[in-house]
Amino acid sequence: MANATTTSGRRWGATVAGIVILGVMLFPLYWMINTALQPESGLLEVSPVPHSLDLSGFTSAITEQGGHLLTSLAVALGAVVICLAIAAPAAYGLAQFRLRGSRTIVFGTLITQMVPGIVIANALYSAYVDMGLVNSYFGLMLADASLGIPFAIVLMRSFMVAIPKEVIEAAEADGAGKLRTFVQVVLPMSRNSLITAGLFSFLYAWSDFMFALTLNTTDDVKPVTLGIYQYIGAHVGDWGSVMAASVLSAIPAAVLLVLAQKYIAAGITGGSIK
Repeated sequence: MANATTTSGRRWGATVAGIVILGVMLFPLYWMINTALQPESGLLEVSPVPHSLDLSGFTSAITEQGGHLLTSLAVALGAVVICLAIAAPAAYGLAQFRLRGSRTIVFGTLITQMVPGIVIANALYSAYVDMGLVNSYFGLMLADASLGIPFAIVLMRSFMVAIPKEVIEAAEADGAGKLRTFVQVVLPMSRNSLITAGLFSFLYAWSDFMFALTLNTTDDVKPVTLGIYQYIGAHVGDWGSVMAASVLSAIPAAVLLVLAQKYIAAGITGGSIK
């Protein structure tokens, strides 16, 4: 009886601690939405709870940041396509073909994730000037894709290693070439890792600020991260509109995470145990 009471007390304690931690983590998000709904209030005058729903901040944010949101969406989707187009064949080759030095290649891929973004951005800028990719959508897509490619290769390789060789050999025995086997057999079997890698690549590109600031010298290609940065300077007294723009920029990532959560869990777990 005493043990049952102790166990129940621990569970309640863990539940309360979990709720407190969750509340602390979600408080910045709540305050961002709360401030966005009080556009007429100064930063120090915001009430803990909005007394009325004033959506004028969102109207202003959509009017002034809507184009930047679409730019971010186009760049992020393009970065996902480039990332998966490079990472999936690379991961398959490292996983299924007996390549010399494959472990070294994977280790080198992991090392590239540790290089600070500002170092890569500065190196890319001079190369982009020579290639004419500065202030271009493709240039920014390519740069943002580079953020996700190492992670995608490592994740998908760990998943593809587990694909039985008998399945691939059976497909090739039925007359499928290596390309067809890869497209019609390997990729469908790697769906969870593909979705996970694509989602993280999207998030990397969606939240990128360094490449957007370094590789664009005009307003031709301006993602929402750069738009909000400049928006703060122009509307430093209108925090409601600034927070409304921040809320709008967080919605696509939140929706994607909710829709793909089961694939993410399966993809990460599958890669971690193989």
